[in-house]
Amino acid sequence: METIETDRLRFRPWRESDAEDLFRWASDPDIGERAGWPPHQTIDDSLAVIRTIFSNDHTWALELKQSGHVIGCMGYYPYGESNIEIGEHDAEVGYWIAKPWWNQGLCTEALHAMIDYCFDEKEFDTLWADCFVDNPASGRVMEKCGFRDTGRTNLLSRLYHSQSRPVKIYSCQR
Repeated sequence: METIETDRLRFRPWRESDAEDLFRWASDPDIGERAGWPPHQTIDDSLAVIRTIFSNDHTWALELKQSGHVIGCMGYYPYGESNIEIGEHDAEVGYWIAKPWWNQGLCTEALHAMIDYCFDEKEFDTLWADCFVDNPASGRVMEKCGFRDTGRTNLLSRLYHSQSRPVKIYSCQR
């Protein structure tokens, strides 16, 4: 798995030692609700997520270079793993960042780097993303990075509370 760097962030593989940082942020209901998963209740919950969900070659811990602490997550989901219908040569991107770092441009910085990686290194044809309709800030990040609202919404069974919360679907091509 490659390490990706931006001015302020380092994308690196998740480590079991990140469980405490992950729990600190993932236990906040505002984070999980917006990202589509339930808040973590214990450090063991966070460790289990690192071991079972984040341990792959396309999900990175977002480490703040200044402190070395994990403050979020960035990844892509290839065909067959996506929450939405995508083509065989496409990927869905997803991300979250801890509340203390909202509105500082870090998600935009990270998403630009992920887009470059997905197109330049992985050579995907189209990138897709989605966000809950009630989370317009995430949609604004996508639009700043070149994603366009497709006009489609979807109820996604794999996301927390998705049965009652539609998501907007965005796409991006080079």
